[in-house]
Amino acid sequence: MAAAADLEAVVPMGALWGLVHDFVMGQQEGPADQVAADVKSGSYTVLQVVEALGSSLENPEPRTRARGIQLLSQVLLQCHSLLLEKEVVHLILFYENRLKDHHLVIPSVLLGLRALSLCVALPPGLAVSVLKAIFQEVHVQSLPQMDRHTVYSIITNFMRTREEELKGLGADFTFGFIQVMDGEKDPRNLLVAFRIVQDLISRDYSLGPFVEELFEVTSCYFPVDFTPPPNDPYGIQREDLILSLRAVLASTPRFAEFLLPLLIEKVDSEILSAKLDSLQTLNACCAVYGQKELKDFLPSLWASIRREVFQTASERVEAEGLAALHSLTACLSRSVLRADAEDLLDIFLSNLLQDCRHHLCEPDMKLVWPSAKLLQAAAGASARACDHITSNVLPLLLEQFHKHSQSNQRRTILEMILGFLKLQQKWSSEDKGERPLSGFKDQLCSLVFTALTDPNTQLQLVGIRTLTVVGAQPDLLSSGDLELAVGHLYRLSFLEEDSQSWVAALEASGTLATLYPVAFNSHLVPKLAEELCVGESDLARRDVPTKCSQHLRSLQALSAVSTHPSIVKETLPLLLQHLSQIHKGNGVAGPSEVIAVCQSLQRVAEKCQLDPESCWYFHQTAVPRLLALAVQASMPEKESSVMRKVLLEDEVLDSMVSVIGTATTHLSPDLAAWSVARIVPLFLDGNVSFLPENSFPCRFQPFQDGSSGQRRLVALLMAFVCSLPRDVEIPQLDQLMRELLELSCCHGCPFSSTAAAKCFAGLLNKHPAGQQLDEFLQLAVDRVEAGLGSGPCRRQAFTLLLWVTKALVLRYHPLSSCLTDRLMGLLSDPELGAMAADGFSLLMSDCTDVLTRAGHAEVRIMFRQRFFTDNVPALVQGFHAAPQDVKPNYLKGLSHVLNRLPKPVLLPELPMLLSLLLEALSCPDCVVQLSTLSCLQPLLLEAPQVMSLHVDTLITKFLNLSSSPSMAVRIAALQCMHALTHLPTPVLLPYKPQVIRALAKPLDDKKRLVRKEAVSARGEWFLLGSPGS
Repeated sequence: MAAAADLEAVVPMGALWGLVHDFVMGQQEGPADQVAADVKSGSYTVLQVVEALGSSLENPEPRTRARGIQLLSQVLLQCHSLLLEKEVVHLILFYENRLKDHHLVIPSVLLGLRALSLCVALPPGLAVSVLKAIFQEVHVQSLPQMDRHTVYSIITNFMRTREEELKGLGADFTFGFIQVMDGEKDPRNLLVAFRIVQDLISRDYSLGPFVEELFEVTSCYFPVDFTPPPNDPYGIQREDLILSLRAVLASTPRFAEFLLPLLIEKVDSEILSAKLDSLQTLNACCAVYGQKELKDFLPSLWASIRREVFQTASERVEAEGLAALHSLTACLSRSVLRADAEDLLDIFLSNLLQDCRHHLCEPDMKLVWPSAKLLQAAAGASARACDHITSNVLPLLLEQFHKHSQSNQRRTILEMILGFLKLQQKWSSEDKGERPLSGFKDQLCSLVFTALTDPNTQLQLVGIRTLTVVGAQPDLLSSGDLELAVGHLYRLSFLEEDSQSWVAALEASGTLATLYPVAFNSHLVPKLAEELCVGESDLARRDVPTKCSQHLRSLQALSAVSTHPSIVKETLPLLLQHLSQIHKGNGVAGPSEVIAVCQSLQRVAEKCQLDPESCWYFHQTAVPRLLALAVQASMPEKESSVMRKVLLEDEVLDSMVSVIGTATTHLSPDLAAWSVARIVPLFLDGNVSFLPENSFPCRFQPFQDGSSGQRRLVALLMAFVCSLPRDVEIPQLDQLMRELLELSCCHGCPFSSTAAAKCFAGLLNKHPAGQQLDEFLQLAVDRVEAGLGSGPCRRQAFTLLLWVTKALVLRYHPLSSCLTDRLMGLLSDPELGAMAADGFSLLMSDCTDVLTRAGHAEVRIMFRQRFFTDNVPALVQGFHAAPQDVKPNYLKGLSHVLNRLPKPVLLPELPMLLSLLLEALSCPDCVVQLSTLSCLQPLLLEAPQVMSLHVDTLITKFLNLSSSPSMAVRIAALQCMHALTHLPTPVLLPYKPQVIRALAKPLDDKKRLVRKEAVSARGEWFLLGSPGS
């Protein structure tokens, strides 16, 4: 038995010796992994591996010893977690001893020490012993890059796991690391070394007397000058090194006395990158420095920053200089002053003011704006700095405004004042104490009102912005000033012909109305109501166009100031009353007037969405009123009323749909349930009890043999129910869905049948999965199949199919694939083929009225990508198999899908699909051409290598389309010709003369926009291949 056991032990050891021999003597790499796997599986122990390596480790030939130690080290790298403490001790002693061996052996020894540095079972004290041995025995910078990286890894591992032991070394550890790092040049190693230095500082390792040495060994790389080699597999960028080094240099105030002179020197140099890097580093340093570190260098720092902002031709340098000044001022503001200490912030700001103040008195000179930017950068750093600078600068600027009479000069001065006021606004929100502006409020208001009455439009615009900022600060506008301000805004909104002024005045009115609702309710809303009444009489007389324009401005102004709940309660009844007056008119107002009112109502609804109370007030006030007007208009009348017919026109109903949808999306579930319990019975049962003025001559029955006018109002039902939150239960849902399905296939009125189909689809999309949803889907499929067969309702059945498919595609319903296949089958239909091709555009695009995320529809992420993956192969296959007269339909459908697909998804598939896209350009359909051009233009920019393979075809087709009858196609083709110049220049140069000649023709196009694109494209082709292009 004993002999058998001995035999079993000999056999595996024999195999191990064979693997060791193959690795050491046979120079094979595979045995190392095999030995490591056997150790992990328990076939051998590490001790047995060492025994098997015995002769190799003692071999007089250095290369053989190196191979033996390399095998052991590679095994330890994979098996270090299996080692016992006693084994670790012996191995550490062995490896430390071998650090004195031949230089060929050192890399393998370091690899083994790296493995042992990962051991959990490492006894206390050995980490220090290993590092001392490395610092003493190894000249690290003479090693290859990989071995130097191994040393850094050993240090990193020990710093992570043995921090207290290493700190016991004191400054010796820091000195040892300085020796290791000194002279490092490889960017891969520098990233690790910088991280170690940062950890040395942030974890409070002792730097002792070696602070300057540590700074020198790192700052020698500043500013970083590194260009990554082409096709660098490591992906290290210059920015990586810059940020890593900056983190080191800005990590401790102890570097300040050495770093700040260096930064000043580099800022004053002529190298742009050095200036930027130095200013950004100074910015980072200010986060950790205090007054003590900055005190001696403040004059020099200010002189350098001032010079760069005053004289630089680079916007980036100017921006970084301003950011550095901001950080410097913030740093000085943070420091806590002793009673006997000098206030460095006060001294620093006084120097700034001394150097910049006099330039503010010269609004026509080039240094006025650099000076203002410097002062504003410092003022933006703290409340104390802002108060100091503002109290010195504002009186000067106010004086200069009145001293200069030219509008351009006044505008410059007012823009500077505006900048300082914005900074005061920023700090007043944080500091509620007395602000310096309170002493200037009368002068400021007078200045603003002077600007608002100036005939110069640009000065007016700055005045409006200044009024908004002044009004946003507490206690600066008295009640009298407010009344004057409202009067000026009213005047600018109506009496100024310049569109810029009245748009800015409307925006300012909305902002200030939020802060001063009482003033706007008292002084502006009554005037706007009066304007509306005047507008109604002007519309009745069909007065001059300016009156119509003022009517529209009144509506826009009412919606603009509806930013506070109390104002909404005044403006909303006015707008609804105005709509009622138009409705009762004698056929004088057209659709545009009604649409304008609805657009104003929608803007008010959007503002109300931010406040639940206002949202509910708008909904319960506006929606019943709109429904009542629409129902009244749909009733048969003895005397025909043109105005009532206007309310039923497609575009008017669409605008009402937007209002109702916007008013519904943000309702709480409880309030939405209250509303749905009244609106759905209105359409199903004719229950008009909740409508105002509900005395109608006959019943409202849009589904039960209702008139064409009544059926059209299903669009309003769609707007409401398709905007409800998903968890709101809809009463009589089964009946509603059946009625919608029935109406969707009626051929008498395309508008109402489409609205019914969209409403049905919107409800399907939100309906939870289950038996009822399956029943609705089966009803829809049956109705679609019956309608598509033959008869007058084929188009309506197709529309239903399209919207139901979209509803299911958005929510990833399994039936969507079947319906999409049915849609593809219709591409070859003589009557519906073109409609089916356009249907793919609807499936891939976002809607505005139904099936929207805002309306709580179930829209899954990346539904377009999934649709592309599932259906484009079938479209391509169908195209190849289709008859010649049907191919354009497949091309159009494919073009619509690709045009709306995110470009990162399309790029990998481009080689397969590009030939089809090029063929689509030859399709006579302008829609296909435009869609394909829109798809190709970004691909020319993002995939130039692939597109270069087809440059000849692309140029020919784009030039042909540049003379298309469609202006949109001509513009898109010229934009693609412009984008072609991003392809590799050698590919394009042979075509340059031909293209320049061909692009001369669209320069004489009758449309200005086409000529503009032709000039742009031809200019780029002219520059092609020229120096610097």
